[in-house]
Amino acid sequence: MDYAREMFGLDDKIVILTGGGGAIAGAMSEALLKAGARIALWDIVQEALDQAREKLTAAGRIFTRVVDATKEEDVAAAIRDTEQALGKPNVLINAAGGNRGKGPFLETDMEQFEFVLRLNLVAGFMVPTKVTAGYWIENGIKGAVINLASMASYVPLSGVWAYDAAKAAVMNLTMAAAKELAPHGIRVNALAPGFFIGKQNKALLIKNEATGELTERGQQVIDRTPFGRFGDVSELAGATVFLAADNASGFVTGITLPVDGGFLIDNI
Repeated sequence: MDYAREMFGLDDKIVILTGGGGAIAGAMSEALLKAGARIALWDIVQEALDQAREKLTAAGRIFTRVVDATKEEDVAAAIRDTEQALGKPNVLINAAGGNRGKGPFLETDMEQFEFVLRLNLVAGFMVPTKVTAGYWIENGIKGAVINLASMASYVPLSGVWAYDAAKAAVMNLTMAAAKELAPHGIRVNALAPGFFIGKQNKALLIKNEATGELTERGQQVIDRTPFGRFGDVSELAGATVFLAADNASGFVTGITLPVDGGFLIDNI
């Protein structure tokens, strides 16, 4: 156990999680706290932050703040507030994101398309990473970024054009940022969750919660997943702690790690 604690312990980590009110961020937060980290939950919705905090028990090790992650000045101010509350942050998890709508290419609502791009790529990667990396370089901090990619980063999911584009870009820019920031000792990696049930995709995948009956799309996902089930958000815990822990992944940068029940290896 001493070895495991030395390898994966996060007592020296102060972690920012954007999209901190979401289900995936909640599971990550629980894992990080159990590993010893202090966490700052950022979200654009106060109610989501309040609900997230209620589920976590770690007195004095959680800070919450409403942040618009598309605005550089708001992110910079949130970093200052996080430092005052917890100390200098040294891990950033870009968990903000999501999708709106699904449909044929020729019926794409361009206003909605741009919103989803902005949510997943600008708020979900570019602005928080740019501002936080600048803060780390200025303060001589060897930080770590963990982005949220997707199955859509590898293969397009039908009908979600902006989400596909944004998540492909997240994986691409994870590699690009990893190379540019490596001389500063900053690692940049990503997780690519498979299909986990959350607030935004529940109606798309599950027809009847009581009976467990799936929608047509939900059944298609299960048919393509060798494990034959959706993931549980708790199954992202180990990968999150691994990428945050310098002793475990200090020479790992630029990767996107799938946690997908085998979705990407499905074949006939």
